[in-house]
Amino acid sequence: MTIATAELLTVPQVMARLKLGRSTVYDLIRSRRLTSITIGRARRVPADSVRDFINHKIEEAA
Repeated sequence: MTIATAELLTVPQVMARLKLGRSTVYDLIRSRRLTSITIGRARRVPADSVRDFINHKIEEAA
């Protein structure tokens, strides 16, 4: 998937996918463990970034 066709998720959607709270998701964004972009005042997280984060956590646990 290219950046031009990447699915962009809202913070509440990321919260639901990862089963985490709002402050934790924003901490992950702030610490650059989740990539995000800002469009106007809206924060969006590419779905690929969420998948990469999950895969990284799985590799860490192994």
